[in-house]
Amino acid sequence: MASAMQAANGFKQALLRGGPTFGVWQTLPGANLSRAIARSGVEWICIDTEHGNIDATDAQMHESVAAIAACGVSPIVRIPANEAWMIKRALDAGAHAILVPLIKTAEDVRRLVSAAKFPPLGSRGFGSPFSMEKFAAGSRIPTATEYLQQANDALATIVQIETAEAYTNIEEIAQAPGVDMFFVGPFDLGNNIGYPILDGSLHEELKKAIGRIFEVARKAGKATGIYCTSGEQAKGFADMGFNMISVAADMIAIPSHIGASLKAAKGSTKDWGGEITGPYGR
Repeated sequence: MASAMQAANGFKQALLRGGPTFGVWQTLPGANLSRAIARSGVEWICIDTEHGNIDATDAQMHESVAAIAACGVSPIVRIPANEAWMIKRALDAGAHAILVPLIKTAEDVRRLVSAAKFPPLGSRGFGSPFSMEKFAAGSRIPTATEYLQQANDALATIVQIETAEAYTNIEEIAQAPGVDMFFVGPFDLGNNIGYPILDGSLHEELKKAIGRIFEVARKAGKATGIYCTSGEQAKGFADMGFNMISVAADMIAIPSHIGASLKAAKGSTKDWGGEITGPYGR
């Protein structure tokens, strides 16, 4: 039976059920933006402190985590690097999951898991007064003791597979305990294995690499995720069996919607010029 905290973590529940769960990438700061995205019907929002314009250490990340959780949506924080203090700050803010980039080896994963888990599974420090309220079930907020006892099972730990080293070491990485998901960063993975995404399309060799990551994760009993730039692309990876799939990013959705609306207002047949060639648009 799921703990109260695990039951309040919609993202973790979706992973346990299986099937796809859809969300959005937030790269711009602001609790109002977080709330607006959360009210769109998505199941999770990834607060991107690696490439986004969001402070990884305190105010902006804390405010977005709180705003998203208050809307009943799971806040996921992508930290800038595999650093213990960054993991602590994201989890202490109340993140339901952390997404960790720049993983290369199984030892990297072991360090990550140690920082993300309370003893005896890890070495995470205990004491944040902010985490508990992000797992409220109705008016019931877990106590600090309940958070301590339940967090190891209730939170999700996601490793990003994007480096050439991680791709080479994928089988060994898959055996490291404490990881819930492999998440494919297709742009950096393509760059690092020699098949960059230059025009928005994926080279066949990159597709094969993504398929290999998916199969290794599946055999190891781990969920899979991938960054997508559109709903159409997301549908394809959902049909393939991926679990965590982005359908948009704020820095794609805002200019593309405005550009399309402006084109319609002008009665123009000219393309609005916003072709997606990078992770966040043009």
